[in-house]
Amino acid sequence: MKLNQLRALVMTADCGSIRAAARKLAVSQTAVAKALRELEEHLQLPLLVRNASGVVLTRYGQSLLQHARQMLCQLERARLELSHLSNKAEGQLRLGISPWMGLTLLPEVVTLFRERMPRVRLEIFEGLMAVALPRLRDGTMEFAVGLVSASLPRPEFVSDPLFAYQMSVVARHDHPLRASRSIHELLEQDWVVNYPDASHDVLMTEIFWQHGAHIDVQRIQRVQSVQLTLSLVAQTDMLSYFPRPILTVPMFSDRVQCLELIETNEKDIIGIVTPRNAQLGVAAQCFVDCLTQVIRRRARSANMEDVRLFDTLDLLI
Repeated sequence: MKLNQLRALVMTADCGSIRAAARKLAVSQTAVAKALRELEEHLQLPLLVRNASGVVLTRYGQSLLQHARQMLCQLERARLELSHLSNKAEGQLRLGISPWMGLTLLPEVVTLFRERMPRVRLEIFEGLMAVALPRLRDGTMEFAVGLVSASLPRPEFVSDPLFAYQMSVVARHDHPLRASRSIHELLEQDWVVNYPDASHDVLMTEIFWQHGAHIDVQRIQRVQSVQLTLSLVAQTDMLSYFPRPILTVPMFSDRVQCLELIETNEKDIIGIVTPRNAQLGVAAQCFVDCLTQVIRRRARSANMEDVRLFDTLDLLI
């Protein structure tokens, strides 16, 4: 298998047609078709099914696609590391970040990283680990900083813990039930939460079931955005469930508040998640070093914003 063949396969899969892949690769359509044909002949397996609307990968093509992505990503990391050793580091670093970290620590980390590696472009994915894990698995993301207590352990990933923190039920400041002290007083309210499909039972257990509280599932609304969740909680009587650290951010603390309930939950853990047996590239390691430097500095800071944030965190590094 040759690199141009693997690139042709990946780009065709991403674009959905040979013509679009050729445009992206800046080569002729004939060259892409030839590379794919030669790859199929080499493997003696059909990788693509061509139809009027483009191409679809066969099960053999889908299997090879995952490995092709990983190989091309690994080669890009090797190129970046060699560039760094020659003081010409450039390229792209893809990583995932937990939403509350994106609102608190990330800006300073990115500034420090850009000072150290100005020619490396960042692509940052904000979201839950359900977004990050498939990208870590196929090699299109090098690492993620996110929730590990619910998502891991999984045999193909490892994590290095950074923080532990508490989750809290939240409501707008003037909510009629803001003085409630038990989850059992909140079962007739509508809720809005952000969670992946596979985590429904985990979330229901954490908020309700473990405390003997049972809520009508019709009262649980889902949104796929932290900002949308905040907007709905701040402007309606809906309740939600947020990490306490995010409530130190003014845009949140100005609009919603924690309800001090008698029920408590186990703490969640944020960590750096990587594929098992994968070594971080130079740029990724630099970013992690910047992150830990910022965390340690701000954990010692007397600035009230930092004090409020780290009062909600148990530092694990």
